[in-house]
Amino acid sequence: MRALHILGTVFAMATGSPRTDNLPLAIGAMVGLTFFLSLGDALIKGESGGVSIWQLFALRSALAGLALGAAAFVFLSLTRPTSLRWVALRSALLVANWVAYYAALPHQPLALAAASYYTLPIFITLFSALFLRERVGPLGWLATALGFAGVLLVLRPGASGVSVATFLPILAAILYALSAIVTRAKCRDDHPVTLALALHAGFVAAGLVGAGVLAWLAPPAADGFMNRAWVPVDASLLGIMAVLAVMILIGSVGTAVAYQNAPPSRVGPFDFAYVGFAVLWGWLFFGALPDTLAACGIALIVCGGLLAVRAN
Repeated sequence: MRALHILGTVFAMATGSPRTDNLPLAIGAMVGLTFFLSLGDALIKGESGGVSIWQLFALRSALAGLALGAAAFVFLSLTRPTSLRWVALRSALLVANWVAYYAALPHQPLALAAASYYTLPIFITLFSALFLRERVGPLGWLATALGFAGVLLVLRPGASGVSVATFLPILAAILYALSAIVTRAKCRDDHPVTLALALHAGFVAAGLVGAGVLAWLAPPAADGFMNRAWVPVDASLLGIMAVLAVMILIGSVGTAVAYQNAPPSRVGPFDFAYVGFAVLWGWLFFGALPDTLAACGIALIVCGGLLAVRAN
């Protein structure tokens, strides 16, 4: 109950529906959520040999949704979404984003998948200019270019070749960027907890429907992350899912807070922090150390993020 009280207090203090931009809050939310999401993704990569992506979605978001819903019921007075259509579209884009990214994790090192994924500020900047008619100044484009150059140094596509697994994180980046635009343009006045609850409902639905469809189309595979049969839920698996639920809970609320409180073109470059964290977890959990070029790429990514805060 004390954990529920803390959760509710944090939400009530930090996630009220914003009326004016708050760039420091948006940046802090973005860096914090990239830390926890990257850690969760590293755990998922290590766990991908045990459960299917659909069971992961259903169990993780069921736990996260229950905790979030209980805290919201006790401590917050939530209102109906301003537009169910746009909230549903946002949730669908984010669920599809995670499906594409997680499908690549068993086939790529975490740092490589992260580097491919973090073409996303390019798409955020492009979509902000196209759909929101935002003016992206020279510093904003320079920051994005530096970040992208850093991603190329980490990824080095000429050395590793191009495959479907390489393309999936890029597809995820496009879907995430579109969700950021929808959040900014159509869901800005919705409470972040409302958006997070809708997202977790989408995850549970996707997990159940995805498992059912794939079970109907093809027999379960022993080693397929996408179509593995569901495994019995024991204490160990439940504990892992609870940890992942906390991390996705932070990420789902933090994403809404970040993009509600600042233009996507300003806060998007700070998403690059995920790449640095991914390299760190890859080293700690999988023994994969970045080489000199990758380290230079991470430095460029950090420089791009810091420069972005000065962009007009």
